[in-house]
Amino acid sequence: MKMLDPNHKLPLRKQAALLDVPRSSFYYVPVINDDSEHANLIRDVYLKSDCRYGYRKVTRALQRDGEIINGKKALRIMQKINIQGLSPKKFMCTSKQNRNNKVYPYLLEGMQISYVNQVWATDITFIKMSKEFMYFTAIMDIYSRYIVAYELSNNLDSSFCVFTLKKALLRGTPDIFNSDQGSQFTSEKFTTELKNAGVKISMDHKGRCFDNIFVERLWRTVKQEAIYYYRPETIKDLERCLQKFVFWYNNHRLHQSLKYKPPAEVYFNE
Repeated sequence: MKMLDPNHKLPLRKQAALLDVPRSSFYYVPVINDDSEHANLIRDVYLKSDCRYGYRKVTRALQRDGEIINGKKALRIMQKINIQGLSPKKFMCTSKQNRNNKVYPYLLEGMQISYVNQVWATDITFIKMSKEFMYFTAIMDIYSRYIVAYELSNNLDSSFCVFTLKKALLRGTPDIFNSDQGSQFTSEKFTTELKNAGVKISMDHKGRCFDNIFVERLWRTVKQEAIYYYRPETIKDLERCLQKFVFWYNNHRLHQSLKYKPPAEVYFNE
């Protein structure tokens, strides 16, 4: 409560009485109620189960990993991000792996990444707004941690991932491009762009989210240093927030693994 001043000559109890506000409000720390972290964890569990798990098994799997979540919340989030377990009825799931699309082998096993544009990686993360989820994708150069391109969308159609890839390829061409096995990245339009550019395609092993650990770390940074910091309330606010974050991340954020240099300095100078 900004009206209460701990440095004022009047005690907090007296200030609160004069202002007619509860003294406890001074000590209140708001709790961030954000479903996006759980949405990403649910998506990981769901894909690991090969899209078989319903909300009950997803809930149990998260609880076994120490997450505090109940079935009602898991069901609500799964409905919002449009995924559900196997059932007798026909359904359409936007996050489901498309079995008709070709899955490529994982090429990064034991590889030493030692130069710029050797490997790019991508993924999609959920960002919870007041009434809906937004979907944020980014393409990162693994060696420099530079975000080559990014895009925000209100749906999981593969077109926004293809658009992001096209933007990235205007800036450079990697030797290898790594992603998970999601339908957005196994789609013919997406893989054709890579093939036409002469890029080798690599995809994570099923259920191995740590194969793409550098992008997973980026999502954690996005949430902690952008979303939780600025708390955008509208889509326009979110767009501005992400734009500021990506610029700052690329040009100013120091990385210990880069000898405390920002990604842009490494990407453009090495």
